[in-house]
Amino acid sequence: MRGARRIPGPRAAADDFDLGHATPPTPQPESVRPQPDPADDRPGPPGPPGPPSLVLPHRVLKALLGAWALAACSAEETEAVEAHLTECAPCADEALRLRDAVGLLHTDASLDLDPLLRSRVLDNCLSRRPAKIPVPDWVAPYDAETARLDALLRDIGASEWHAPVRLKWFEGERTANRRTTVAGVIGHLMTVDGLVSTALGLDDPLADSVPGIPRRGSGPALAPTARTESYWSSARRPPTRAVREPWRDQSHTLIRTVSFAGRGVSDLSVSYGDFALPLQDALLDRAFECWVHGGDIAEAVDYPYEAPSAAHLHRMIDLAARMLPAALAERRRSGLAGPARRLVAAGSPGRSLHLEVEGLGGGDWYIALDSPAAIGSPDHAVAQVALDGTEFCQLVAGHVPAVEAAAGQRGDREAIQDVLLAAASLSRL
Repeated sequence: MRGARRIPGPRAAADDFDLGHATPPTPQPESVRPQPDPADDRPGPPGPPGPPSLVLPHRVLKALLGAWALAACSAEETEAVEAHLTECAPCADEALRLRDAVGLLHTDASLDLDPLLRSRVLDNCLSRRPAKIPVPDWVAPYDAETARLDALLRDIGASEWHAPVRLKWFEGERTANRRTTVAGVIGHLMTVDGLVSTALGLDDPLADSVPGIPRRGSGPALAPTARTESYWSSARRPPTRAVREPWRDQSHTLIRTVSFAGRGVSDLSVSYGDFALPLQDALLDRAFECWVHGGDIAEAVDYPYEAPSAAHLHRMIDLAARMLPAALAERRRSGLAGPARRLVAAGSPGRSLHLEVEGLGGGDWYIALDSPAAIGSPDHAVAQVALDGTEFCQLVAGHVPAVEAAAGQRGDREAIQDVLLAAASLSRL
């Protein structure tokens, strides 16, 4: 604490001083000097109060929340709003939501929706409250891939529906291709999905455009390529964005129908003209085609498009691996593959190729080489091929040459070439 303030004595009169030589005042005796007042050690009275805080009614403070979230309030308004938020829970919740919304306005973040968002939302919802009629697990890849493609189609502009797309596949020993548009690709998917529709007793989308095709029931046995060519050639004008809704409605109807039917459709098969697939494999095949052609469209309109989830991609690779022995046998009958070397009884292990798929959706498969009825076996492997998961799928889609697909090869060269070409032969328009 500072010492007591001293009360100054009376100032001398002006004539007591010589302007040139100041004469000090005569000191007074100690007894007559004024003594300090002990009360002077106490704090003085408080200074004048500062400006009062801004006091606003609740309705005004609530109306200021938007401006506060945008940092557009004055300093006094900001202080009043933030003081109010500590006392009013509803306004605090609203302020938090507004701040989150303001965060979405930043242009440095991508506004594109995650293609897998729908699947994650559905998984989260179903984990909390199971659906009364859940989508079967074997339908999930088709559900996810149609949803991803639909999200891509929703984002493209009207003119991009006419962007050129070149579809590629493998025929015999050469690569084939067909030029169409984005809308033409969706029409192609819709007509081939119609094979599943007719197997379920639903309407055939081809009936509206091709004479002689019944709306329901068995009609001409048209393979996927013939169905697509019939659809394209019968169109009075090039397909437009109007094709999206019928394709989307058809995919939803397929998913809803198999979900309600449950086990009642497990024995159905879908005819592809010269071969047939069980319904479960047919929908997996349609999921694969949806992803491949979604990639074709994305490339045409310069849009990012990711591979399916690892679990779904694994199922697609597994389907292709299971189809390889039959495809290899078909190429052998056509003189496009080497002869069988060691025939075995049906269901017995035979000469095999070890297909090692690395990365996303990967695994190990053993492909029977001499008979589609034989069983692939690691003990009878005569060759091994290593490929990346997405690279293998691009090979099966006919998008990459067989000689460029394999990352590693070992063993019987003829068997390796025959299997890679058989994988490419699984592709089609």
